[in-house]
Amino acid sequence: MGKRTAWAASAALAMMITSSAVAGAQHREATLAVTMINDPTANAIKVYDAGSGALVQTLSTRGKGGVGGNAWGVKQYKGELIAAVNYGSNTVAIYRRDGARLTFEQLVTTTSAPVSVDFGNGHMYVAGTTTVDSFGLTQNRVQWMDGTAALELAGGGTPAAGSTAQVGVVNDSRLLVTVKTDPEPGTVDVVALDETGAIAGGVEAVSAPAGTLTPFGFSVYPDGTALITLAHSSQDGLFRGAAFTAVIAAGQSAPCWTTRVGKYVFTANTGSGTISRLVGTGNNVFVDALVAATIATGAPSDIDADGGVLGVLSRGGGASSVSLFTYNSFGELTAHGAPIPIGVPGANGVAIVPPVDHIDR
Repeated sequence: MGKRTAWAASAALAMMITSSAVAGAQHREATLAVTMINDPTANAIKVYDAGSGALVQTLSTRGKGGVGGNAWGVKQYKGELIAAVNYGSNTVAIYRRDGARLTFEQLVTTTSAPVSVDFGNGHMYVAGTTTVDSFGLTQNRVQWMDGTAALELAGGGTPAAGSTAQVGVVNDSRLLVTVKTDPEPGTVDVVALDETGAIAGGVEAVSAPAGTLTPFGFSVYPDGTALITLAHSSQDGLFRGAAFTAVIAAGQSAPCWTTRVGKYVFTANTGSGTISRLVGTGNNVFVDALVAATIATGAPSDIDADGGVLGVLSRGGGASSVSLFTYNSFGELTAHGAPIPIGVPGANGVAIVPPVDHIDR
């Protein structure tokens, strides 16, 4: 009986350990959806389990929000780091993923009020109201600032507050920053990088095409072409090198934010309350699906996708929410659960944070 009892106890213990390990692995496998409450006095991020829609955490950004008219105010990197802009404090809050939760790691100071973040080339890049900064990454930890450049307008001068829209990596030698200058067409700043990926200081200010308005959100293809929304003229453009090579009618009102999944670029159309699916070929832009999804909770206000999940932030009626979709290899969207209420009227940014081994390439 003693041996049988000992064997049974050992077996039960083994089962408990195995069950705990499986549960822990499943817990760590969660895809997260992160947004920012954007409070101008006490900013914070909210972290949701994208599978269940449950709120996992609310974490202070240790700064002040207040950003608007931007894209990528919240940005993730390789499923490990998450950045959120503190517009009112000239800082960016950095978090590190730890299983199904995030841990605050550090504050990074910028040279002007931060608006948009991107990662690449072993760097974090931050576009602010008047400047764009580069910060080196060492073992996925943000280090000191190693480059900065002043943003410029195509017609000359410095952008006004509220003009900067998005920063994005093109390749290992340049970045793009979109700048809104209504009633002028707007500007795309091409920012030079040195051989280490740091900002080298040179900026080429390129005007949006005549007859268009407001270069805003963009996604970059592996060949270096960028599909850029022209929000206030309801158009989409293809930008290659340092010029727009194609412009088409969007067919929806005010396409603003974008995210890319393979060959497909999804645009969030604020005026129409819809998501469109586009394809860029390197020379042309095509609308593959005029309405890939409808957002009933208000105006789409940011969009991100990774690891099989697409998230859309929307605002309307004094409330903000995040709607989640799954997507397949054909870029077809399927609603996943009910929209998640955030509990604040002016949330800003959304980042989908997949498990490290589920990141889209």
